[in-house]
Amino acid sequence: MNPQGERWTAEQVLALAPDAASHKAGGKLAGAVSWSGTGARGQAVWGLCAGSGGEPYRTVIDLHGPAYRCSCPSRKFPCKHALGLLLLWGAGGAGVPEGGEPPEWAGQWLGERRERARSAAAAASGGAEAAGGGGVGDDGVGKAAGAADPVAARRRAERRAQRIAAGATELEQRLSDLLRDGLATADRAGYGAWDETAARMVDAQAPGLEARVRELGAIPSSGPGWPARLLEECALAHLLNQGFLHLDSLPEELAATTRSRVGVTVPVAELLAHGQPVRDQWLVLGREDSSDGKLTTRRIWLRGRGTGRMAMLLSFGAAGRAPEQALPLGLVLDADLTYYPGTHPLRAALGTRYPPAVPPLPPGWTPAAAAESAAAADVPAPAGVPAGVPDGGGIDAALAAYGEALSDDPWLEGWPVVLSGVTPVPGDDGWQLADEAAGTALPIDPRCLGRTNLWQLAAISGGRPVTVFGECGHRGITPLTTWDPEPVPLGTGTGPTSYGGTR
Repeated sequence: MNPQGERWTAEQVLALAPDAASHKAGGKLAGAVSWSGTGARGQAVWGLCAGSGGEPYRTVIDLHGPAYRCSCPSRKFPCKHALGLLLLWGAGGAGVPEGGEPPEWAGQWLGERRERARSAAAAASGGAEAAGGGGVGDDGVGKAAGAADPVAARRRAERRAQRIAAGATELEQRLSDLLRDGLATADRAGYGAWDETAARMVDAQAPGLEARVRELGAIPSSGPGWPARLLEECALAHLLNQGFLHLDSLPEELAATTRSRVGVTVPVAELLAHGQPVRDQWLVLGREDSSDGKLTTRRIWLRGRGTGRMAMLLSFGAAGRAPEQALPLGLVLDADLTYYPGTHPLRAALGTRYPPAVPPLPPGWTPAAAAESAAAADVPAPAGVPAGVPDGGGIDAALAAYGEALSDDPWLEGWPVVLSGVTPVPGDDGWQLADEAAGTALPIDPRCLGRTNLWQLAAISGGRPVTVFGECGHRGITPLTTWDPEPVPLGTGTGPTSYGGTR
C-alpha cells in the first residue's frame, strides 16, 4: 500500500479496458511471473513484461492521468500490458515494490509529462494566448497559434454560423413539408430522405442537428405510438432551429445552451483560460463508452463532495481506439473543473489536479478501513482513498432534479442521479427500481436493455435495496453503476453515440 492509499481494485482497473479482448488479455498478465523490474513511487508504476520477442516490453503508468506508455506495438490505450501491471500493483504484496527510483526509460517519459503539464499550465494562465487555441509544441513551449489572428478566427466562426443557420432553415422546411403532408406518410417515405437531410446538416457543420435528423428518421414504424413520438421530436427540432435562428434575442446562458445543442462548443483552452474553475474533491460515479462505428465517445460522471454538484467529462477517440481520458470508478480527485456555459451546466473540462494531501495509513489499515473510519467520524475520506458507497436520495428527489434541469434545457436527454435504497424488479412490462420504504418506483428506460447488465444488478441486489447511479430521463432511468460495496459498472458499452440532443 502506498502512503496515499491509492491502490485500485481489479474492477476499477478493468473498467479502463478499451474492449473485451483487452479486458481478458490484461487479466492474464496480472501475475508476477510475467513481470520483472517492477516498482512504484508516488504516482508512477513501471515494469518489464516478458513478450514473444527477445526484449521485454517496457511499461510505465502515470496514475495522475492516468496515462500509459508501453513499447509494445499495440494501438490500444491502455494496452494489455498496462492493464496487467495495474492489476498486479493493485493486488498489493511484493509484485510491485514501493519506493526506489524509476529506471531511466521510465523516468524520462515521466519527466517529459511533467514538463508538458507545466508548459500547458503556463499557456493556460496566459489568458488570451491560450484562448486562441494554442497548444504545446514538441519542445514543450506553449504556442498561441490561434491567438495570432483573432480576426481570422472571428470570420471563421461567422461563416460557420451562417452555414448552420442555412442548415436550420432547410430543416425547418423539411419539418413543414412533413406536417403538411401528415405524419402518417412518414413511414412510407423511407429513410432515404432523412439520410439526405442528415448529410446536409453535416455540410452545415451542425452535428447536433444531424443527430436529431437521424433520430427522426428512425422513429417511423418503430413500434406502437410512433406518430406521437415523431411529433414530439419534430417539436424539439423546431424549437432548436428557431432558437439558433434567433440567438441574438435569447438570454446569454440560453443562447450558450442552444449553440451547444446544435454542436458549437467552446474550445477547451478558451474555457480553461476564461471560465471559473470549481475546486472540489470529485468522486467518479460512472462511465459509459459508446460508438457509432467511426467515433468512440466516453462520458464520465463525477460529483463534488463539498459542492454536491454533478459534472460530466466528455472525450472522444477514433474508431478502434479508446479515448485517453480514463478515470476509474470510485476514484476521488482533488481537482479544478470548469463548466461549459449553459442554463443548467453539466459538461465540464478537467483542469488542474492537486496531489492528495493524505497522511500515511496506520499499519495494517486498508483504504476501505480508512473510509469506514472516516464515515464513523462523520468526515469524508481523503482524496485518493476509495469513498465507499456514496450517499443517495429517493426517487422523488431524482425526478425533481431531472425536472429542474429539463425546465432549463428542453433538449436534455437525462440528468445524473444517485438513488439509495432501491431494489431492481423485473416484470412483463419492463424493469423498475422500487423503493419499498417510500412506496415509489421508477421504470428503467427500455432503450438501455441492450447496453445495461440488469441481471447483474439483480444478482448483486439479491432482492435487497442497493445504491444505483444512473441517468434519469423522461422514459425512466438508465442504471450505470451499483456498489457491492465497491463500485460495479453496469454498462456493456454497446450503446449508440449520443450528442446529447436526442430523446
